[in-house]
Amino acid sequence: MPRKTCPVILSESEMARLEQWIRSGSTPQQVALRCRIIQAAANGQQDKQIASALGVRKRTAARWRYRVRQQGIGCVWEIAPGRGRKTRISATKVAEMVKATLHAHRPGATHWSTRTLAQAHAVSKNTVHRLWQEQNLKPHLRRSFKLSRDPKFLEKLTDVVGIYLTPPQNAVVLCVDEKSQIQALDRTQPGLPLKPGRCGTFTHDYKRHGTTTLFAALQMVEGRVIGECYSRHRHQEFLRFLRRLDAEFPEATALHLILDNYGTHGHERVRRWLAKHPRFVLHFIPTSSSWLNLVERWFEELSEKAVRRGAFHSVAELEQAIADFLAAWNTNPKPFVWTASVEKILEKIAKCKRRLEELNPGCTEPKCRKIKPSI
Repeated sequence: MPRKTCPVILSESEMARLEQWIRSGSTPQQVALRCRIIQAAANGQQDKQIASALGVRKRTAARWRYRVRQQGIGCVWEIAPGRGRKTRISATKVAEMVKATLHAHRPGATHWSTRTLAQAHAVSKNTVHRLWQEQNLKPHLRRSFKLSRDPKFLEKLTDVVGIYLTPPQNAVVLCVDEKSQIQALDRTQPGLPLKPGRCGTFTHDYKRHGTTTLFAALQMVEGRVIGECYSRHRHQEFLRFLRRLDAEFPEATALHLILDNYGTHGHERVRRWLAKHPRFVLHFIPTSSSWLNLVERWFEELSEKAVRRGAFHSVAELEQAIADFLAAWNTNPKPFVWTASVEKILEKIAKCKRRLEELNPGCTEPKCRKIKPSI
């Protein structure tokens, strides 16, 4: 009598996971083959049928059927010891290369490359590349950071975040700032257009045709933006923009403005004008904390989608492009939703401070205490 094959019973989630592993481009081929064997066994096929369909031996199909019944589908990722090419680099050498990447610099340079580190440690550049991938090291990348030194940081942070998370009723919250020195740049030659297989191009050099300054107010709840371009960004222009905001909303509506501590915002003439218009309530963000102002996020949209790739023959063309982007945005505005609480922000800043103190023990210089948390 032939021996009866033991069935393989899998749940829907396990079958879906097997299918995911099979379809994934990063799954090793031997693992994908094992998944196909188990999948066929779960669908009721016999070992002889599986062996014939997948080009394996009947004993191989039977072995993986037995292992899955005993250990589950995770066993397909197990690689038997002794298989594959043996590494010729010792653990000590690997540790030395990791330490050099993290704590040393190449002579005459600020960081290592795969080739320079490989040359220094007598290995191939591919070995260094694999090591950096395994350790998730990226010495070619660098990010800026800064921590506010405002003595009233917590007070201002709590005020602004409180406005974001719990907007005042019967009032309008406006995130106000100016984007200065927007350059009207024209390329020296026409760029090549976008086509299949090639991105759009433009020349590396350019001609300057002047600058403009955009004063903008982002309406937090609706996402609508009010903006005006001026040739300068003094307190006179800021007062003109405040008068524009005053005329934009009904007189009975309180206006809460979130803005930075730029000198023009606290000018004596501005303070006198605000005293005569008590419906304007100003909320200042801490110094060096532009990430707290949501209009900065909108400025990024403006730069990426209307300014950075454009070519402008004059300041008037640049201002027209900004006006067109404003009109298109306000046709279907999308508000930016703030989700970070004060506690989460303070926890992240405290973590950054601890890390900096570990890297710079005993350092009391202000530059050792600066970091910009990403929200």
